[in-house]
Amino acid sequence: MFERARQNFAALTTRAGFHSLRLVRQTGEHCMLRRGIAEPPSLTQDMGAMLSVRLDGVEAYAATSDLSLAGLQGALDSAEALARRIAAHGLVDLRGLESPTGHARYESPGLHGHFPGLAERFALLAEVSATVPADSRLVNWIVYLDHQRHEQLYLNSAGAEQWQALRFVYPGINVTAFDGGDSQTRSFGGFGSGQQGGAEVMARLGFAGAASRVADEALQLLLAPNAPSGATDLLLMPDQMMLQIHESIGHPLELDRILGDERNYAGTSFIGLEDFGRYQYGSPLLNISFDPGIPEELASYGHDDEGQPAQKEFLIRDGLLLRPLGGALSQWRSGLPGVANSRACNWNRPPIDRMANLNLEPGDRTMAQLVGGIERGILMSSNRSWSIDDARNKFQFGCEWGRLIEDGELRGVVKNPNYRGVSANFWRSLAAVGDASTFEVHGTPYCGKGEPNQVVRVGHASPACVFRQVEVFGGAA
Repeated sequence: MFERARQNFAALTTRAGFHSLRLVRQTGEHCMLRRGIAEPPSLTQDMGAMLSVRLDGVEAYAATSDLSLAGLQGALDSAEALARRIAAHGLVDLRGLESPTGHARYESPGLHGHFPGLAERFALLAEVSATVPADSRLVNWIVYLDHQRHEQLYLNSAGAEQWQALRFVYPGINVTAFDGGDSQTRSFGGFGSGQQGGAEVMARLGFAGAASRVADEALQLLLAPNAPSGATDLLLMPDQMMLQIHESIGHPLELDRILGDERNYAGTSFIGLEDFGRYQYGSPLLNISFDPGIPEELASYGHDDEGQPAQKEFLIRDGLLLRPLGGALSQWRSGLPGVANSRACNWNRPPIDRMANLNLEPGDRTMAQLVGGIERGILMSSNRSWSIDDARNKFQFGCEWGRLIEDGELRGVVKNPNYRGVSANFWRSLAAVGDASTFEVHGTPYCGKGEPNQVVRVGHASPACVFRQVEVFGGAA
């Protein structure tokens, strides 16, 4: 099919000065056991193409699932006709926008290695589920394995040909404990810790041996007191740092949001165009990179969906805001440098500015040093609730797991730990950053944005981090 698409693209005709094709095939397989009982697997497949044109400085597009020459030509004709209709109303003249060229290929690590078939996967899940201990308070548990493949071919009239073949693996465990008056859920991995690769992802995350620990921690939470309230030091583990980075750095730095494109749906940003190169986003310990080059991270790729080559760039260095998350179109509109992050969720959506891999660079503190530097505080991990305002500034997050820290030592477990803050101040309270030994790669397939809505994969890697005097609070007494 992809070879035929190359041939068909060469045969397309248009009066536009530039045109492109982006062909996408996606497949998915989801396997799950609930309380040791297998549920029917979910199998999905989707395939289609987006055709785009640039005509007299205006860009337009049309999509089709008919991949014949006639189907592709029809979509291209529709895109050209649309460009002509809207030419008088264009807000940006794109005639000087450079088109990507060259050939490239990118693949997930382990793409061609063995991956367990459906029967093997259900057998593995049964083994993991069987390690949940027999305890009447453990009322529900699920173990699951989600496996997805994404293949994409990008061609354009400037000579670009880019092929990407990606595989995503999401092993997960959720255990719920109930004592008649309270319920607590503890989780592992899943759709918050997906990675690219093959069977090695499960081994790297420690999936096979995690269920008994997760169940034990759910039971510990039942017996634990509620988290205390008040201003205190906060040690966030990497699986919670993921969401903190995503919501209070990633979304505010999306350049189309800053330009106003998202304000009637997903909100605006507390950051303005004038802030780049001037605004102190966080303490000097804050270094945030756009890095699509960590092979196992969920949103690693060679080129974005408009054909721009991807490379590591610092968005924030030593706390200073330097660069937005803006693809070629937003860079053209704003005059600001950006990154290769024009991304679409599938063949029937146009690329827009999206996060990809947005990472907090490691510091120099071991976990023991992070804990040892806190006189009074709380450790939190594993997000379970979030809320943030339309400008991505004021936020409130809840976690599954908490532990008190007193005099530089970890103490007892606490349940229902929550914290709140303001992005503009929170990152300036960053006081210690963990080293590479605390650094973890996480990611989710569920970042939503755009009209019509697009849900894409994003990756976030981070060490554990300490923040001073954050407002924390627990559940009801």
